[in-house]
Amino acid sequence: MSTDDDYTGMRLDARAVRVLAHPLRSRILGRLRLTGPATATSLAAELSTNTGATSYHLRALEGVGLVTDTGEGVGKRRLWRASTDYHSWTNSDFAGDEDARTALDWLQRDYIRQFAARAERWLDAADGWPREWVDVLGLNDAFVEVTPTQAASLRDDLDALLARYRAAGAGDAAARRIHVSIQSSPVDLRPPQER
Repeated sequence: MSTDDDYTGMRLDARAVRVLAHPLRSRILGRLRLTGPATATSLAAELSTNTGATSYHLRALEGVGLVTDTGEGVGKRRLWRASTDYHSWTNSDFAGDEDARTALDWLQRDYIRQFAARAERWLDAADGWPREWVDVLGLNDAFVEVTPTQAASLRDDLDALLARYRAAGAGDAAARRIHVSIQSSPVDLRPPQER
């Protein structure tokens, strides 16, 4: 687990977005970030594919800096890890690149599907967890009325709050890693009129 000091990210460029916009690559990177280094063979077993496919996709992810070979092991026993703890992008960076915009659209929708699947797995497992956990985990939503500048400030404040808790329970046997996902969208989907 990363501490706040070594929590690193990467801003995706058009090439990285196109590489990452693949079902297996997205899952490989997610798995490496969630549970740590793995071989192509172990990833293949966990993700129900073959070692040749995982090796190929690991090299593609490596080519854009999303994963790295740890230097341990050789051949199919090479150990791979995520290069960063997270990645980000700015949608408008891809305004003139139809291929990158299409890839980004797929990637964002894939993340929403993964978030929903993770939430459903929690609902399936929650009955087996202690009440102290079940009562504090789950769903929450809110409505706010903000300008674009205020929405950016809200995002920055949420990022800062999450950073405060990133490793708050480190070393405590009662602590567990939890997944917090934040998705925001306008209630009224009609674009605002230009001023």
